[in-house]
Amino acid sequence: MAVPASRFDLWAPRPERVTLLADGQRVPMTREEDGWWRPTELPAELATGEVDYGYLLDDGPDPRPDPRSRRQPEGVHGLSRTFDPDAHVWGDGLWRGRPLAGGTIYELHLGTFTPEGTLAAAEQKLDHLVGLGIDFVELLPVNGFNGTHNWGYDGVLWYTVHEAYGGPAAYQHFVDACHQRGIGVIQDVVYNHLGPSGNYLPEFGPYFNEQANSTWGTAVNLDGPQSDPVRRYVVENALMWMRDMHVDGLRLDAVHALVDPARAVDVLEEMAVETDALSAAVGRPLTLIAESDMNNPRLITPREAGGFGLTGQWSDDFHHALLTNLSGDTTGWFADFAGLDSLATVLTRGFFHAGTYSSFRGRTHGRPLDLARTPAWRLVVCSANHDQIGNRADGSRPSSRLDPGQLAIAAAFTVLGPSTPMIFMGEEWGASTPWAFFTSHPEHELGEQVSKGRLEEFAEMSWDPETVPDPQDPSTFTSSKLAWDEARDGGHAGLLAWYRQLLALRRSRPEVTDPRWDRTSVHHDADAGWLVLDRGGRTVVAANFAATDVDVPLERAGLTQGFEVEGERGGAQLGADALHLRGHSVVVLTR
Repeated sequence: MAVPASRFDLWAPRPERVTLLADGQRVPMTREEDGWWRPTELPAELATGEVDYGYLLDDGPDPRPDPRSRRQPEGVHGLSRTFDPDAHVWGDGLWRGRPLAGGTIYELHLGTFTPEGTLAAAEQKLDHLVGLGIDFVELLPVNGFNGTHNWGYDGVLWYTVHEAYGGPAAYQHFVDACHQRGIGVIQDVVYNHLGPSGNYLPEFGPYFNEQANSTWGTAVNLDGPQSDPVRRYVVENALMWMRDMHVDGLRLDAVHALVDPARAVDVLEEMAVETDALSAAVGRPLTLIAESDMNNPRLITPREAGGFGLTGQWSDDFHHALLTNLSGDTTGWFADFAGLDSLATVLTRGFFHAGTYSSFRGRTHGRPLDLARTPAWRLVVCSANHDQIGNRADGSRPSSRLDPGQLAIAAAFTVLGPSTPMIFMGEEWGASTPWAFFTSHPEHELGEQVSKGRLEEFAEMSWDPETVPDPQDPSTFTSSKLAWDEARDGGHAGLLAWYRQLLALRRSRPEVTDPRWDRTSVHHDADAGWLVLDRGGRTVVAANFAATDVDVPLERAGLTQGFEVEGERGGAQLGADALHLRGHSVVVLTR
């Protein structure tokens, strides 16, 4: 199969004629095998240096950007600009990478992480993350989209870095700065759909399978006719981030929407094979994490055992079990998770739905993990993430409906539980700012459709329309930016100190990062509202989910002699026979 050999090669089997428009010059292109076009004779002055360019398809009047464009200085409808990824002088020579095992992830959105919303500004906050005890930052999608601000899931040029963030050079500088501080970088990537504005791929070739649909419309062509180059387009993009940008892993968005039934080798398995090969070449661990609510262990089962061989996957069940028992919300998908039995299950078995009936889906769902062979760190868990906050009608965070004690409980079970913890930006201090769904579509009609659709979606859920922010209103975006000053104030500062203490414990106590499921046990009384998580008999988290005080019998909770209080929030007293917990309190005991 042909591959690009020079900077202007193009896969475009659909047009009959293609002309390269580069720095104002029209350069004829010659069609070769498999639908690849190459410049017939490239002028010497275009062979090096920065060049602004695009393609005229079938003599159309408007040049189209390169599907593999590395820069879009004038936006996704403008000309592409060449970018030399080897121009950056890397300073991370001592960085040997970081495995996911034992690590902690911090999820952030560049546009709202700082007031400036740029990669350079985010660099200035890295010392905060170092002090917190973070091992990886996970960036929400950064590739090119139309408009000034967006969640990132409307991207249309997967090889670019959004110019408002700083472009690809600033991205490399950010990754370099992270590595020099001992922090790895995971990039969120979207391969299941493209955004509604600036998607010119269908003009070039069969990038989409018109016979298959995903959650967001027509599916990417991963298994239909002429799908080989499309799959390479996807896989090579994944490799580009890890090779050229030095990122340490990818979070793969909504893998259930990667429609690939006709292939013997799934695209996820192919990506894992290629990633492992690149890891061997660069000499550092490379991580692939699937966003999946399918509870399908095959995703993270090694290929030697018949799985896809991905490194990890998100576990929504943990979030649902934890938040349902803290907030009391049992609507929608939370219904099955009412009661502390659900939290006990996810802490000791990973999945709650493992071939069990899901009332939300109206069917059985999931499959059990092989606990003897699947390390607990393969599941990424959280008490909040961009989806669970931003997909609420008002974009409100857990801090808007949980008291300080409940936020401390959420932190303790997330950080000291058996799986890989992920913290959403600002949760470490209980940020009061919302994180709403926001867009900036320049097209008036598209913007109106998005705003109207948002209102209709939540009207069906009986939300007051007055509480649903307009995604197109600039204030919806600006109000979602973190207010860093509040991290130093009162209860916010106290919660931040708690997170730092928990993460320090995680780094210093080997039993907390022990990946063996049988080294974790849970004792609980669902009626009384208490739950005790035992990590290897040496570190224990005990919490009272109820609003009233409770005495936890030490013998019933499996608390033998020799424990002392390491830290607590909300009020706890360790007695000779019982542990007294105030309402909504949590204590960490160590031996």
